[in-house]
Amino acid sequence: MKPLRPHPNRIFLTLALLLLALVPGCKRKGMTQHEYMYVSAAETSLRDRVATMFNKVGSVNNGDRVEVLEKQRRFLRVRTDKGQEGWIEERSLVSQDVYDGFQKLAQDDASTPVQAHGTTRAELNMHLTANRDGDHLYQLKDGEKVEILRRATAPKTSPKPAKPAAATAKPAAQKKAMPAPEKKPAATTAPAASPSTATPASTASAKPNEPPPVPPVMEDWYLVRTASGRVGWVLLRMIDLDVPVEVAQYAEGQRIIAYFVLNTVDEEGKQVPQYLMLLNQPKDGLPWDYNQVRVFTRNRAKHRYETAYRERDMEGYLPVRTGHQTFDKEGDLPTFTIRKKNDNGQIVEVEYKMNGPIVRRVLSPEEAAAEKQKHNQALANHMQQVAARRAQHPNQAPAKKHEKHQ
Repeated sequence: MKPLRPHPNRIFLTLALLLLALVPGCKRKGMTQHEYMYVSAAETSLRDRVATMFNKVGSVNNGDRVEVLEKQRRFLRVRTDKGQEGWIEERSLVSQDVYDGFQKLAQDDASTPVQAHGTTRAELNMHLTANRDGDHLYQLKDGEKVEILRRATAPKTSPKPAKPAAATAKPAAQKKAMPAPEKKPAATTAPAASPSTATPASTASAKPNEPPPVPPVMEDWYLVRTASGRVGWVLLRMIDLDVPVEVAQYAEGQRIIAYFVLNTVDEEGKQVPQYLMLLNQPKDGLPWDYNQVRVFTRNRAKHRYETAYRERDMEGYLPVRTGHQTFDKEGDLPTFTIRKKNDNGQIVEVEYKMNGPIVRRVLSPEEAAAEKQKHNQALANHMQQVAARRAQHPNQAPAKKHEKHQ
């Protein structure tokens, strides 16, 4: 009896069923590796299915981490750290790379001194870079308190690529339809120019007619840090600095960029702060952070703030550092160090001290040595001049004393 052989059609059918079992249906893609993403929306719901009508099976908040389980068109099935699973729109999530970028931004500016405190004017997105088109993850609420760390300026819109010459040229049909320029009678026209002079004239007349390039519109940005430690870039004009009105009224129309409390003084049993304030022109796009420094001290007799120090027409750059330092005869005094561009175009640090209502520069050891050497040299020159005069007129001084004695 011959053994039964499997029919070829049965083998083909078995292989086809195995392939269908391996291929996911409905254009869904299973995740073979752990992929994590982060919620960039303020708050959104998790759906039980991808459809117009769905049930809410959970919710996620801004900054939450989710694990991606499955993809289907513009939706992702995710699992939260709490174990909730559901579908969410892909546009409400950002990748792990964006999250890592924000973490690095916070680490890089962990030691940056706070330049001011402010309050948001509306709900804002925190961007990874100072750019409207930059990635954003965290969101700020209206009226949320933030710390100001740095300032930057960037174009409002990304530059568009230049159009190719072929796109700006007129079609051939339009060129043929244009009337020829030399159709006027000979009696009413000037003598024709020679070919050698006509070509440069036409070229020269075309260039001045071209409009000059329009400069991009610039915007100023603040790098801010929230109370929870999140760091990101937001538009500068959307942050109101928490400067007291008693001091802000002296801004004289300038934009307050940063402010610092140098120390406090006792006024009728109450500790009143004294301020350092940095100002700039009231417009965006300037290459420097501030161009004016003002120190406000408290007049306790008149119960008002007065300007103790002012420096204008400078190119200053953040950050500014404040602190205290002990000086020999003056004791412990508040100090501040600014960064500005000198006459050689180099950015240098300059330190100041405040003793009561008096603000003066603190010389560096090199500057102090140079100043001492200059003083000693001037004193030596003066003594040499006195000795030379005495050598030329040895009896001049005794004669005067003798006449006075008589």
